[in-house]
Amino acid sequence: MIVQRCPPQAPFTGHAPEWRGGGDYVFTTGWGEPVHPDTLNSLFPILIKLFNQAHPNNRLPHARLHDLRHIHATTLLLAGVRVHVVAARLGHADPSIALRVYAHVIRAAEASAADVFAQAIDE
Repeated sequence: MIVQRCPPQAPFTGHAPEWRGGGDYVFTTGWGEPVHPDTLNSLFPILIKLFNQAHPNNRLPHARLHDLRHIHATTLLLAGVRVHVVAARLGHADPSIALRVYAHVIRAAEASAADVFAQAIDE
């Protein structure tokens, strides 16, 4: 029987030379390249379906990947984060885009602020 020994491996010092990453991407391939958005959009309903099959008592509703972006922005705005900060997190060059898209959320927060003010005056 012939036994061939593998040469000892060098200690891990970082990424392999094939690594092409370095950006601030959330989803990358095994080589560090950004994953095409269409790939993520097509995988998202599959992931939800698999989760729901594994957790029948704790099901997730149907959602698109882009819906997570809206949930993130809406949650921040309702928590009182300023519009220009939310716009920057979303990558908007101008906060007016976030103001237009999330005007209904901002109006709801303004109504809540009016209630807080009214309660403060009553005290």
